[in-house]
Amino acid sequence: QVRLVESGGGLVQAGDSLRLSCLVSKLTARTESVGWFRQVPGKEREFVAAINWNGSKINYSDSVKGRFTISRDNAKNSVYLEMDSLKPEDTAVYYCAAEIHQPWLIASESREYDYWGQGTQVTVSS
Repeated sequence: QVRLVESGGGLVQAGDSLRLSCLVSKLTARTESVGWFRQVPGKEREFVAAINWNGSKINYSDSVKGRFTISRDNAKNSVYLEMDSLKPEDTAVYYCAAEIHQPWLIASESREYDYWGQGTQVTVSS
């Protein structure tokens, strides 16, 4: 069983930065890859970034590449999403998700993830 809790969302202005955190709690020592997704009402959940279990593989969506940075600190059981140069179109609920079966890989499809957090709201005003 894996539990994920996101934090760090908030209301910022365009051009500002935010750092989201995802705390991964688990009962075993198994590893996982982690993805960040975002969703706005009426739209499908959108892939943002993913990182494999040791950080050797990372991927970003084209819409955030060059502005967002995903990282992890396994000693703290945490994955981070540093978001710079935020735009109003980045406004969404941001979710982190864990994939436990092939943690050495990364995935961009939400259906490939096994566990999800409750989400944190990010609002970027113009």
